[in-house]
Amino acid sequence: MSPDPMAGVIRIHPSDNVVIARRQLLGGTALPEEGVRVVGLVPPGHKLATRAIGVGEPVWRYGQVIGNATQAIAPGQHVHSHNLAFSDFARSHSVGAGVTPTAYVDLPATFMGIVRDDGRVATRNYIGVLTSVNCSATAARAIADQFRRDIRPEALADYPNVDGVVALTHGMGCATDSDGEELRVLRRTLGGYARHANFAAVLVVGLGCETNQIQGLIAQEGLREGARLVTFNIQDSGGTRQTVQRGVELIRSLLPEANRVSRIALPASHLTVGLQCGGSDGYSGISANPALGAAVDRLVRHGGSAILSETPEIYGGEHLLTRRAVSQAVADKLLARIAWWEAYTARNGMQMDNNPSAGNKAGGLTTILEKSLGAIAKSGTTNLVDVVEFAQPCSARGLLYMDTPGYDPVSATGQVAGGANLICFTTGRGSAYGCAPSPSLKFSTNSALWRKQGEDIDLDCGGIVDGQESVDAVGERIFGLILDTASGRATKSETHGYGQNEFVPWQLGAVM
Repeated sequence: MSPDPMAGVIRIHPSDNVVIARRQLLGGTALPEEGVRVVGLVPPGHKLATRAIGVGEPVWRYGQVIGNATQAIAPGQHVHSHNLAFSDFARSHSVGAGVTPTAYVDLPATFMGIVRDDGRVATRNYIGVLTSVNCSATAARAIADQFRRDIRPEALADYPNVDGVVALTHGMGCATDSDGEELRVLRRTLGGYARHANFAAVLVVGLGCETNQIQGLIAQEGLREGARLVTFNIQDSGGTRQTVQRGVELIRSLLPEANRVSRIALPASHLTVGLQCGGSDGYSGISANPALGAAVDRLVRHGGSAILSETPEIYGGEHLLTRRAVSQAVADKLLARIAWWEAYTARNGMQMDNNPSAGNKAGGLTTILEKSLGAIAKSGTTNLVDVVEFAQPCSARGLLYMDTPGYDPVSATGQVAGGANLICFTTGRGSAYGCAPSPSLKFSTNSALWRKQGEDIDLDCGGIVDGQESVDAVGERIFGLILDTASGRATKSETHGYGQNEFVPWQLGAVM
């Protein structure tokens, strides 16, 4: 990357035929470092050609193909949707070629965590109200609302060690195949949340006649009802009012025990961090994503784990991950999920290049290949040790891949269900997001966003774009913030009350 902070553009790889504008560039601006003059207007974060590119020729960024020119492109000209398009190409999978021994540290970093009676480690201490079906969502929210600190500060005044009571509701649970994949995945997701260490206790509220019967959920997920898991439904409770009253009374009875926790120093090996990017821009793959990757490399060296996800947003770059797969079996699992997505989008009349979004494009991203290459940077350079399906438990230590959609609320829901006790979320356009019961940290890719929306952003990575900080230095800051947050420091999204509405299980199949 261009080390000169005064340079108008950023060169990522020596073989690239485009560079990235550090700021808005006007026509005629000389770029002596590239030997070209700007043709027309190039917005910040967008690409411009450094040499002539003929029709049909590949455009290179990150040392990788991101598409082909749809018209002749002159040196210095803006490269974007008007002259660059997605193109499929053969990817070479050198499985394991990039695997290297992990250099574990002798003295792992620590954070102040909560140890449950069964040995599970928490970063937060909530009581949760889950629902089996959309029909019980209103009752669940009414129960949790009785304990909202912003509305009823007295409700939890005697329980300072309880982070809150949250209702995680959804629009599913009925009108689906009782033996189908969609119901199995929903139950797997709810089961992951019911077991999550960040919940001191969980209520599951149903309607009574839904397809997703609570006992079916308990049986599939091997859950055990008791002091930590209490279930009931509206029909058996005598209606909505009595259901809400029952739920409120149960939570009041659970609060004293939930409050009897303390934080102790624990090794970072107990941390599992979900990696997300949303509202990405042309700087994402230059600043926040690789900086988060540097933090992931540190976390893994300290014995912790990270979960990369969003399969539609690694598409076209999967060969970079199979190079880091520790075995052929791990690589095959990843490629099988790619094949599933190609079939899934085809039968729904879509294509894998329907991404990026309008906001991504406004920020400088043109094709899914370009977006994917930047997104993969969040995973750092460490080995890929396992691949799991949506919401499956993530038990391996190191970097894992979870198959999820690219839609952030769904993707992070799967990661938390799999055991992520913290989320790191990079954004270039300004995403607002949280995901109770796990805290969510947000990192801006550029300082303009930080100045505009700093109340939603926990750390600015824009100094990398400006040439004032290195990727590694920002990665060190992110790692420190991960430890502080896991120790109880509130994130910006937590102070705003985000987290309940962002619980979105993956709705896979037809609604009948």
